[in-house]
Amino acid sequence: MNILIDIGHPAHVHYYRNLADELGKKGHKIFWTVKNIKVAKDLLNHYGFKYIVLPKKSDNLIGKIFMQMIFDLIILSVCIRKRINIAIGTSVSIAHVSRITNVKSFVFDDDDDEVQPLVTRYVHPFADVLLSPDCLRGKRKREDTVYYPGYHELAYLHPKVFTPDRTVLKDLGIKEDETYFIMRFNTFKAHHDIGIKGLSLNQKVQLIRILEPYGRVLITTEREIEPELRNYQLILEPSKTHSLMYYSKMFLGDSQTMTSEAAVLGVPSLRCNSFARRISYLEEQEKKYGLTYSFLPDNFDKMVEKLVEMLKNPNLRIEWQRKREIMLGDKIDVTSFWLWIIENYPENYQKLKDNPGLIERFR
Repeated sequence: MNILIDIGHPAHVHYYRNLADELGKKGHKIFWTVKNIKVAKDLLNHYGFKYIVLPKKSDNLIGKIFMQMIFDLIILSVCIRKRINIAIGTSVSIAHVSRITNVKSFVFDDDDDEVQPLVTRYVHPFADVLLSPDCLRGKRKREDTVYYPGYHELAYLHPKVFTPDRTVLKDLGIKEDETYFIMRFNTFKAHHDIGIKGLSLNQKVQLIRILEPYGRVLITTEREIEPELRNYQLILEPSKTHSLMYYSKMFLGDSQTMTSEAAVLGVPSLRCNSFARRISYLEEQEKKYGLTYSFLPDNFDKMVEKLVEMLKNPNLRIEWQRKREIMLGDKIDVTSFWLWIIENYPENYQKLKDNPGLIERFR
């Protein structure tokens, strides 16, 4: 088959790179399209994938609507020229294009309907297959959503596909036994981020001041950060970020994806933004497994209290790794499941619908 993978965010490269490798090994031809995002292109280059570059995304709503039409037309052209059979991604365009072609679209979405009303209305209904973590069961309007026990982050951070590389410490001049913390701050410019707040500059500085007596503070970012924080800015190849996170003491910030990455790696994490209490997979990681904590901006003082409490815990790493093992015991090898349902579509899709217990073979 000819398979298209559409990338709209750097994290999407991680989601699908192992799947692409496995599909390629089985003789399928893989094509990539990617928005003009430097980090996403750097990751594709690092993993040796050839790709077609789409224009940059817009930061304002009107611009996003106009650019979406452009993206749809380009993806349509690619699907026709490359004779695409299946298109996959966390993508608006592949769902739209599949409605007017013979291309079958697989949309992977781990966000709640209520936090992304435009996607729920203009993407979900058009996808041939919509796949979501089972923590979203009962929270999707689309009744035939395929649910599975896992998270997007387990497609690339499950122990079966990820082994941390300790050489990243040497590359950054970090000693083997040195304590360090990772921080990440979002720009909140996506369409569903309108009205959303994260950490203020004063709050970021306050957190850094609390952390510094305990270890080194490293801030990862894809965009320009405030001058007051530049001394903490980390320059690192994106492909090494997860190894660096694995060996860190803790993650703090207002990023959803990196918070979940920390959780599935067994790294304690604290997040503060307006999405707190509204994202089901993060709620599950917090309420069911105790791997992370979330706070609304108005409750920043509670975040500080929890941080101070955690810093005083000498067994923090051990406790979180135990929690991680419990979580992993409940989840599947996500990449293997995705491969199974995509490569043999629609047969395996129908088999799963008839017998949901088939999902157990991927634990």
